[in-house]
Amino acid sequence: MSSPAHRVRYEWSDYLALEESSNVKHEFLDGRIYAMAGGTPEHAALAAAMIGVLFGQLRDGRCRVHDSDLRIRVLETGLATYPDATIVCGPRERDPADENAVTNPTLLVEVLSRSTEEYDRGDKFEHYKRIPSLRQYVLVSHREHEIEVWTRSATGVWERATSRDGDEVALASIDARIDVRELYQAAAEPAE
Repeated sequence: MSSPAHRVRYEWSDYLALEESSNVKHEFLDGRIYAMAGGTPEHAALAAAMIGVLFGQLRDGRCRVHDSDLRIRVLETGLATYPDATIVCGPRERDPADENAVTNPTLLVEVLSRSTEEYDRGDKFEHYKRIPSLRQYVLVSHREHEIEVWTRSATGVWERATSRDGDEVALASIDARIDVRELYQAAAEPAE
């Protein structure tokens, strides 16, 4: 999470008013508003490639892929944020205090970066774990061809699996598969 926009405490309504008028996305937590850093071209390409692969597999089913414009709200902790990709299966459930925020993602994707990796793996994941509908959390590496998938077991325990170049990732929560090599090739800058 980047540094707070101001050192004062804000109400939820203040945050919503800011988001409505701002061309920059912000996270909200515990009365604080945090500007979200812009990404690199490589980050944007990986997020777009992931969305493209998932969209192709899910377009005729009951799950929908959303890009980073969809705000997710963790009702239990109050976090409002914008994952790189969100998959919602079935009807979207909206935050009672914010019609533009969804509260029932099935799967969330974060493309890691130097500035966000620790937060995405740590505090942010702890918030995401409090979403009852969330079944899988996918972390896409910015350093190497690697995808880490955290899956909530039937007993509620989060289990980790890592896949690398040449592997195929099974996303059981949405009945989809990701070929690691193909994902990174789709995101690679074309040769001249």
